[in-house]
Amino acid sequence: MLKGFKDFLIRGNVIDLAVGLIMGTAFTAVVNALVQSVLMPAISMLVKSPNFDEFLVFDQVKVGVFLTAVVNFILIAAAVYFAVVVPVQKLTELAAKNKVEKEEEEEETELELLKEIRDALAKK
Repeated sequence: MLKGFKDFLIRGNVIDLAVGLIMGTAFTAVVNALVQSVLMPAISMLVKSPNFDEFLVFDQVKVGVFLTAVVNFILIAAAVYFAVVVPVQKLTELAAKNKVEKEEEEEETELELLKEIRDALAKK
């Protein structure tokens, strides 16, 4: 039962989904900062609309907020990659290597058994 659960977790689908969710959440902050602090103020200046949630002028275009969001996204992406993706890849490679070695051992055992059967038949 626990082996099945471990296989389910390591299979990759759960990890990919978790990484995608984390990255999507982090990227939401980047998009929100771009829209709220850069694009909307720039559009407000061009259109000169009286209501764009307190019309912003040029000096209120907050590019720094957007850059902070981008840096945060990169840091989160790096943390997820090095703390989740790389270890799971290593575990998956190790599991695949162990599986191949086990299959090779089984093939060798089967080959030895077949040789013994052949030799026994040859003696008759």
